[in-house]
Amino acid sequence: MNKIKLLYVENVIIRQTAEVQQKLTFFMQVENISYTKQIDIIWAGEDDIWHTLPAQHHSMLGHDKEYWSASIAFTLTEEDPLPGNIKFSVRYRVLDKTYLDNNQKNNYFSAADSGIRLTNDQLIQNIGFSNKLPENTQTQFISAAVNRSFQATKVIIHWTTDNWKTITKTYCHFRKNYWDKSLSSNARNPNQYGVQLWAANITHSNLSKLHYVISCENKQQKIVWDNNSGHNYSFEQAQLKVLILNLHCYQEENQDNKFTKIAKVINELEIDIICLQEAAEYWRDGQGDWESNAAKIINDRLTKPFYIHYDWSHLGFDKYREGVAILSRYPLSHHESRYVSDSHDKYNIHSRKVVKARVDVPNIGFINVFSAHLSWIEDGFREQFQRLRGWADNNKNDDIKATLLCGDFNITAGTEGYGLVVDSYEYEDQFLAVNQHGIFDRIFRVHDAHWKDLLADDYRIDYIFMSKNSKLKATSAKVIFTDQEYGRVSDHFGYLMTFESL
Repeated sequence: MNKIKLLYVENVIIRQTAEVQQKLTFFMQVENISYTKQIDIIWAGEDDIWHTLPAQHHSMLGHDKEYWSASIAFTLTEEDPLPGNIKFSVRYRVLDKTYLDNNQKNNYFSAADSGIRLTNDQLIQNIGFSNKLPENTQTQFISAAVNRSFQATKVIIHWTTDNWKTITKTYCHFRKNYWDKSLSSNARNPNQYGVQLWAANITHSNLSKLHYVISCENKQQKIVWDNNSGHNYSFEQAQLKVLILNLHCYQEENQDNKFTKIAKVINELEIDIICLQEAAEYWRDGQGDWESNAAKIINDRLTKPFYIHYDWSHLGFDKYREGVAILSRYPLSHHESRYVSDSHDKYNIHSRKVVKARVDVPNIGFINVFSAHLSWIEDGFREQFQRLRGWADNNKNDDIKATLLCGDFNITAGTEGYGLVVDSYEYEDQFLAVNQHGIFDRIFRVHDAHWKDLLADDYRIDYIFMSKNSKLKATSAKVIFTDQEYGRVSDHFGYLMTFESL
């Protein structure tokens, strides 16, 4: 497919009692090449002055595509006329490359007050659909644009709330007037580009489970479908984004710049929970120096500082209090920290302390999160993991939706230490669950006797282990802070994982 493809443009003029407005909306599909991307509408009105309008992420389309949208409104004044007719193209910048959808170098054109225009010879397109379900609603408005050349006689929404065990058909009505719900005003001339608008309301007590597709039929009984490229339409579930990262205990060149980069990525990717290891602060005769604390510095540079829970274990590199931290967008409670190692000696690098907190995640519930930095297998991993596991098990109850053991475990995938986790039959490797389904099943479901051979080329030592009966599922996992993704900030990579409710 094209790396970026315009699906429709909307150009309406709204005439209210006191003012006249023009609203422009653009909707496009892009290939998800990298997390870091910039999508812009390059446009000009009748004054021939070119502008750049940034687009925003709308929703995922499967695993490798995304929807993006851009919208802007103008109010007519004596000093500022409306843009009127516009010409434009769509620009996609990613990994130092630029892709254009510019209507084969002719630019797209949208006449003032012309309503919806479909592109790429589409016959039907779901328009203005929500990516998230508003709270406390039981009715969803769905609107479809149909190419007039198809001469549709019926447009039907086929929907289910039980994964297609039962199916309901809701017939749409033809919209004789163009109605912009967001502006609550009528707009003229909806169909200058030969597009019919059809719409219906779906009412159900549990719309969070709604999946739907749209069909249209003409007199020749020809049927075309919009099934979201085979993925159906639904509302994105509440998501939880978790990052684990070992900070390398103040040993990086350009350390301060790297703290800034980490904060910038947390902001850009809207990460919810960050578990940090080797989060250091100056020793100061063992008293510490909070202002130099790496977790605090990163937190202070976020757009809005997170809740933070930190503790330290031992002297690192002869000048730092070395510790672990949890940063959370959402409130933390039930804070704890404790040594899981045999040694509690602050001058022993194998004195290992773990921090734990309960996170109250909206629309998901309570999650127990542990940030850990354990020793190598020959230096106490067995005992440390067993203590951590017992601690986590003692904190489970019916209110806890999931338990996440996060951090640097100093056990390579496939080795003896990793086998202790596998043999617990309780905690599972979430990066493997998303990226290697067949291998994950053979290790954690079938318990293949030769499972170690499956991980011969996997050199990870940083993990999110989730308890088996958790009410979450991992939906994506990415390696970031690599040479290709945001640049290195440590001697470890960062692992970013996304979870949804079951």
